[in-house]
Amino acid sequence: MGGEMPELIKHARSREAQAWLKKEIAEQKARYRKIEHEMNVTIAAQRDKWIEAFLERIQTRGYNVHFNMLRKIKPEEIPKRPKRKFKVVY
Repeated sequence: MGGEMPELIKHARSREAQAWLKKEIAEQKARYRKIEHEMNVTIAAQRDKWIEAFLERIQTRGYNVHFNMLRKIKPEEIPKRPKRKFKVVY
């Protein structure tokens, strides 16, 4: 046990498994591109409205801190919007 690394087991994939994996990865990338387009192009204007409404709401109404205690966010506490695109994570 003196800190030795165990020997790694090399696994081989069959051709069928390799083909399935290649097809699956291609399908996932296509789905990702579709979702990314939807997020960054199709609903971008609506998402910006949702964000503005949320920021307005937490500054005027506040948010729940505990039970029925609300805390309003001061305008200087609102972070600046980054200049990058929204990132779609999968």
